[in-house]
Amino acid sequence: MKETRRLEFKSEISNTFLKTVSAFANYDGGRIFFGYYDNGKAVGLEDPEQACLNIENKINDSIRPQPDYELAIQESSRTVVLTVEGGLNKPYTYRSKAYRRNDTATIEVDELELARLVLQGKNVDYEELPAEDQELTFSFLEKKAKEEIGIESLNRDVLKTLDLYSDAQGYNRAAELLADKNDYPGIDIARFGADINTILKRKTIQHQSILNELEKTISIFRDYYQYEEIKGSYRENVELIPETAFREAVANALMHRAWDVNAQIRVLMFDDRIEVTSPGGLPVGLSEEEYLKGNVSVLGNPILGNIFYRLHLVEILGTGIRRIRESYRDSANNPEFEVSENSIKVTLPVMNVLKLSEDEELVYKALSKTMPRSSGEITEAVPFGKSKTTTILKKLVKNNYVTVVGRGRGTKYKL
Repeated sequence: MKETRRLEFKSEISNTFLKTVSAFANYDGGRIFFGYYDNGKAVGLEDPEQACLNIENKINDSIRPQPDYELAIQESSRTVVLTVEGGLNKPYTYRSKAYRRNDTATIEVDELELARLVLQGKNVDYEELPAEDQELTFSFLEKKAKEEIGIESLNRDVLKTLDLYSDAQGYNRAAELLADKNDYPGIDIARFGADINTILKRKTIQHQSILNELEKTISIFRDYYQYEEIKGSYRENVELIPETAFREAVANALMHRAWDVNAQIRVLMFDDRIEVTSPGGLPVGLSEEEYLKGNVSVLGNPILGNIFYRLHLVEILGTGIRRIRESYRDSANNPEFEVSENSIKVTLPVMNVLKLSEDEELVYKALSKTMPRSSGEITEAVPFGKSKTTTILKKLVKNNYVTVVGRGRGTKYKL
């Protein structure tokens, strides 16, 4: 074993472990192993039973409010395991300070993170806080609502139904973000030339309704990644990057981003790809694995998400990742998703559209991206012989649809 963000070793019991108790209780929980060196080697404790009492007293005397925890003695190694659960009554403090884990270190949270913990403890989202500006207008939101929902006017009752207004506090910050004017950071768009040092166009869209920001960003996208192709007497719209994927990426960035961070959503446009980066990591309660699978809906900003859904700017909530991937189903290359503690980046490559015959498609479908297969294994999955299969494989390799792995008798193929 080695130390991780949710696992720490202590060779003895000193007050330093209480900072980690605060960190675990404030976030996703974790375990502290007492009687272990930092490298994970057990050295044991002189009196594990007394150690449990000492740990319990220190937590009860020093951590406010009281976290949920459990102590267990490992008899064979004479060590103690302290399991701390992530709590609901945040922030959990030690000596009036709240802590968090930064990889394998425990550090004090900054003012912004402390404010977030306070909101979580009250079960309040940032978007629910009262708007700083209570003189708001909603002409763009009203226009979209008339088109998509069929309302006659965006009156006070409708705003209440959309959870943008309450008699007790007036407009909230979600309303401020959807208003015609606001002071929030917007979307920074850069179009690059041959390399990242050559900027062909730079535009920042901000201080207006995020619905309008989304629409203007998609308009710029269309200028660079869509064109018309004349085929006989018909005009056919060609997409270098699926608009569905780009719309989902930017809409999800607006719905899920951390609005208490003074940073813009960044859209970088290259000849071969687009990168969409949004400030803030994953919503609380959503793991990276769940996010990448795209089958769990945890909204960073539920009010905004509900309005985007009602206005048909996104389809089913929580399926954005799957929709982005689905839009690339006919492409040899695929989107990528990168999650860090403070940002999420979606990379949308220019599609390499597959143009396959029926026989080529059968061979292609018999292949995998992760598990290389031999020509014999592929032949067993298609209705024709090895000679034809090998010929088709060579053509797919030449067109960069398939990769060769190994040499000689060990030659295999994968997507």
